[in-house]
Amino acid sequence: MGLMGFARVATVLGMLAMPALAAAQDDAVASAVGTQVFFSTDSDDTTVVRIAGDFDLRNDGDARRLGVRLENAWYEPLGGETEQRQRIFVQAGDRSAGWTWAARVGTDGHDVIGAASVYDDSAFRKEFFIERDVVETPLGLEEDIFTTFAGAAIDLPLNDRNIVNLLVGYQDFTGDNERYHVRGNFIHVISNEIGLSAQLRAQYYYSTQPGEFDYFSPENYVQVLPVLQLRRFSGGWQFRAVGGIGAQNFTGTDWQQANFAQVAVEAPVGGTWSGGAELTYTDTPGNNAVASDDYNYFQARFSLTRRF
Repeated sequence: MGLMGFARVATVLGMLAMPALAAAQDDAVASAVGTQVFFSTDSDDTTVVRIAGDFDLRNDGDARRLGVRLENAWYEPLGGETEQRQRIFVQAGDRSAGWTWAARVGTDGHDVIGAASVYDDSAFRKEFFIERDVVETPLGLEEDIFTTFAGAAIDLPLNDRNIVNLLVGYQDFTGDNERYHVRGNFIHVISNEIGLSAQLRAQYYYSTQPGEFDYFSPENYVQVLPVLQLRRFSGGWQFRAVGGIGAQNFTGTDWQQANFAQVAVEAPVGGTWSGGAELTYTDTPGNNAVASDDYNYFQARFSLTRRF
């Protein structure tokens, strides 16, 4: 899709958003501007930077949102030449009859991308989601290889200190590869007072066409990861730290150590200013990985929003 095609898609997205944007203005709810910065790098020497600007005519700091995101992305796969892509999204979200939904749908000038999810507020919390984006490998960017991941999850509370979360998903790639996912997470609350929990996370997937292109795609992949999570609240601020060491195995290899660490902070929701930051380290190869031995990945995400 060339620049003219990109412009046509952007125009259509704008036309679709106009009626809802007008309704948001009539409701006299808060508008907002914001930014999000994403950075990632890995042991394959692949670096991704995305800088986005958000312009919302409806943003109440919780679930109700309606606006546009303009984003510029820089991809440098395997330390090679940097490719830039401009991305535009319509963003919306709301609550209705016990369900909360959110969607970000747009284009990078080559195909439709974005994400959408909906979940309920019941004790057996259910969530349905779909997301689509480009595969950030050399062939992925050169040949416009995209992946779409859709699935459903449910929380199964056993009592006030133990809960099981189950997820099933289906992932489709440009080409012939399809991937089937199963994930489970057992959570035991050690202390409500200090926000400490122990978790056992497990995931498995099966690929129908392993190694079809240059992204990491073994036939079978399994990981078991015990973690500790500490989550604290202070003055409306949320602080979270997660860490774990486990094991992973994929077709053609022996069992290897799996590591995960994450720290995050979120500002109070609903005020004039809000924002957050998240740092993540893992050695689990993802769709954008090429090499698999001694692989590691780091990402950082920062956001800031000002409401009016």
